[in-house]
Amino acid sequence: MGAPGFWENQETAQDVVRQLKAVKGVLDPAAALVKGQEDAAAMLELAREANDPEAYAELDKELIKLQEQLDAVELMTLLSGKNDACDCFFSIQAGAGGTEACDWAAMLLRMYLRYFERHDYKVSELARTDGEEAGIRSITLKVEGSYAMGYLSCERGVHRLVRISPFDANKRRHTSFAAVDVLPVLDELDVELKEAELDIVYFRRAAGAGGQNVNKVATAVRVKHIPTGMIVECVNERSQQQNKRVAMAILQSKIEQVKQAERDQELQKLYGDRGEIAWGNQIRSYVLDDRRVKDHRTNHETGQPEKVLDGDLQLFIEAELQRRAKSRKNG
Repeated sequence: MGAPGFWENQETAQDVVRQLKAVKGVLDPAAALVKGQEDAAAMLELAREANDPEAYAELDKELIKLQEQLDAVELMTLLSGKNDACDCFFSIQAGAGGTEACDWAAMLLRMYLRYFERHDYKVSELARTDGEEAGIRSITLKVEGSYAMGYLSCERGVHRLVRISPFDANKRRHTSFAAVDVLPVLDELDVELKEAELDIVYFRRAAGAGGQNVNKVATAVRVKHIPTGMIVECVNERSQQQNKRVAMAILQSKIEQVKQAERDQELQKLYGDRGEIAWGNQIRSYVLDDRRVKDHRTNHETGQPEKVLDGDLQLFIEAELQRRAKSRKNG
């Protein structure tokens, strides 16, 4: 990066910066852990020499912090997938159920935006379709940050909500579904998209109400891959040509993911024949009137649904990463 002319080619330079960020994301926590251990050893020696209870108490506090750092580094060792270090395309799609499902999709969006904020992820909106009466029908985001794909891939699947409906005058219990899909932002793909197999539509539309940290834009491109029926829309960039490039990148990632699903039984459970999320394979249930959230893959459960819906998802994600690691080890 210090070489003369490094920044003359912005595309290449940004690629190197991304690589550096990924490497530092691995090395910096490990280096901090080693330094923390050395500092704690020095504090212990001083406490012994002075026989100072306050020094021992301070050391205890540092050891608690050190344990938290160690847990974080150990968690990173579980992110060993090919694309785990990548940024990702993150989408939410309301299921059947009209207004109820659209409202649930909007609740999920708020939950994830809170989670992204906690973990310092950069978020931009690529496409959004609002519900007719409330909520959102679908939304696609680009999420950038350390190991975004690795962590957020744990959220891929169908999310089930059970609650007393605020839209039902009779206050009946309703069940709603929404699907989350996560795709890596890949620099190089083996997928070739032929123009003859694409239906590309350019249009403009008013931007919807964006959430926190979400960019709002107006131009749009919709690309349909005719052989699979996959449709991708992008409204993020200032020009339609830029939107087309982003939409094509998402489409390529979706097709690449389906190809991987053919070789991966776990992904195959989540994707249908045409590469879409298959309804009925819920990974997690949010039962609000019974005050519980349960992950059906790991059996991790909490009785504080309001905290989960406010973005407190890390324990669910960690449990899924540990389950995957155990599954790989046993498999």
